[in-house]
Amino acid sequence: MSASADLLVVQIPRLRRYARALAGDAVRADDLVQDCLARALPRLDQWQAGTDMRAWLFTILHNLFVNECRRQARQPDIAALVESAVPGPYDHAEADVRLSELQNGLQRLPPEQREVVLLVSIEGLSYRQGARVLGIPVGTVMSRLHRGRQALQRWMNGERGGAHGLRSVK
Repeated sequence: MSASADLLVVQIPRLRRYARALAGDAVRADDLVQDCLARALPRLDQWQAGTDMRAWLFTILHNLFVNECRRQARQPDIAALVESAVPGPYDHAEADVRLSELQNGLQRLPPEQREVVLLVSIEGLSYRQGARVLGIPVGTVMSRLHRGRQALQRWMNGERGGAHGLRSVK
């Protein structure tokens, strides 16, 4: 395996985490990661050594996700199967509840804000790297991140009103 392929393999857990947060579904996320890797592997020669492979892969994954969303928007809505899990005894039940609240809050953010929060706050990309991944200006990244963090903070503090944390103006 080449050095580039080794660098790619190291990024798989990060790709999975980002895909799960974007998709909100483990199976769909795994499909996204698989598609991303299938697209990236034959194009490894296009990645420039010395640049951030993580950002390159996140760009591919993000574009695949956006394309999938566009395809689904053109298709009739099909109800997803709901997995039921039997909860077991937890030593850290409060932490599990907070994590679940955070995941719910992330899924309620508008996709544009969720993507930026995930890339910058969760994955640790810089504003500039996030902007490159998403193909938007750095200022837009900063604005979306600010609004997304505010909405998440309100959600975590129990303010559950309004779609996507937006307030109506009269």
